[in-house]
Amino acid sequence: MKLIYFSLGYSTHDYRFLKAISDGGHEVFFVQLEGNQRQVESRLVPENVNQVIWKGGREPFKWSNLAKLVRDFRRLVKEIQPDLIHAGPIQTCAFIAILSGFRPVLTMSWGFDLMDDVHKNKWWEWVTGYTLKRSTFFISDANVTRDMAVKYGMNPEKTIVFPWGVDLDHFRMKNAEVGTEQEGFVLFCNRSWETRYGVDVLARAFVKVTQEREDVRLILLGGGSQGAGIRRILQSGGVEEYVTFGGQISQTDLPRWYHMADLYISPSHVDGSSVSLMEALACGLPCLVSDIPANKEWVFENENGWLFRDGDANDLAEKILAAISQREKLPEIGRSSRRSAEMRADWKKNAEALMNVYRSLGGKNAQ
Repeated sequence: MKLIYFSLGYSTHDYRFLKAISDGGHEVFFVQLEGNQRQVESRLVPENVNQVIWKGGREPFKWSNLAKLVRDFRRLVKEIQPDLIHAGPIQTCAFIAILSGFRPVLTMSWGFDLMDDVHKNKWWEWVTGYTLKRSTFFISDANVTRDMAVKYGMNPEKTIVFPWGVDLDHFRMKNAEVGTEQEGFVLFCNRSWETRYGVDVLARAFVKVTQEREDVRLILLGGGSQGAGIRRILQSGGVEEYVTFGGQISQTDLPRWYHMADLYISPSHVDGSSVSLMEALACGLPCLVSDIPANKEWVFENENGWLFRDGDANDLAEKILAAISQREKLPEIGRSSRRSAEMRADWKKNAEALMNVYRSLGGKNAQ
């Protein structure tokens, strides 16, 4: 099958989708809406993927450029003559694909488009409904986003949910024979420092925890627009010296950072099935996450982790202290985390669900 894969930029998730599509024997053309304006995956675009140069991909998306982008996307479609367009997020890439007039269009939710962006204003709501009502098929990584898509007009019979998953051979449990238990208790978070991910809530909770215990440390990876505010919280609380700022970490090196920790924390206010959460589970970490609907699909109290009230730094601090108090139970909870990942988060298995959708939409042209 020949298809266009249309995304905002080139992230780790894009890499994995592109590789799965190419490895599946399909001819794929990769179109970026914002290009290097978005987080760039350190690995090269997978072999046999055709990178497309067009009028997009050079700057952040602006509604004032919509007509120009739609015209040029129509040109691409005419030149490439794909069997299928796979596009997302909904209000940008999928909307442009729908406006091009081509069908079939497989619309993919990235989580934030249905849990956050759709609520920006009436225009974004209208674009969401317009796109979904005209999409041939819809895929997402969580039931909560699928339900939102149906609410905005997607045919429920033309949807499928599967976690994007992780490479279970790469993200695996730490070898218990390597090293000894580190001093102190290490918390780990690698969510982006943006409002929707709530890292500021974790920063406030960490200040509270250190007032009770002096042996707790925090690893924060990544960065983002909230960086100055998060650092202010840590500095004013006198705990910045207990925080390791790891910056941007490659996928190759990421498992090592999970292995440094005793507890994974995701304070996100909005999410689908978080890939970083699945990575933590695969690495055998107990997980403490906000009690938003998508997280409840993965984390179960006292089984593979715990939930705290979304946005409540006091509750998060209490739950961290409770986890520390039962440290002897954490290895078994970690093994349960790994079992959760093996059952539901194996990308090699989950990618086959995508290939099945392609086959159903591609007809005689599908492989």
